[in-house]
Amino acid sequence: MLVKFISSETGELMMFAEVAHQLLAAVGKQGTVRGTFTVEEMLPAAKALKAAVERGEAPPSRDEEEESEKEKPVALGQRAWPFIDMLERTAQGGSRANIIWQATREF
Repeated sequence: MLVKFISSETGELMMFAEVAHQLLAAVGKQGTVRGTFTVEEMLPAAKALKAAVERGEAPPSRDEEEESEKEKPVALGQRAWPFIDMLERTAQGGSRANIIWQATREF
């Protein structure tokens, strides 16, 4: 399942629900079908994501057999930066700026 983040300032950002859930959890949001970030929430959320990246939080690990056969999972930082950029750039849009997300079901 995909989750689409839509910014009034930067356009759309799509990601798999598993990744979206991880990023939303890092900023204290629930993985609901629809949600929003207010302007007041955007910069603190970007700061929280940067802190998670600095701590080196990784995506949930797969079992060892899968890891030996496949490439290592993409780090949280690589997945988070486009979203951090969206949060920061949209926050600069002023009081009318917003970010919403949409999914086909709760994740």
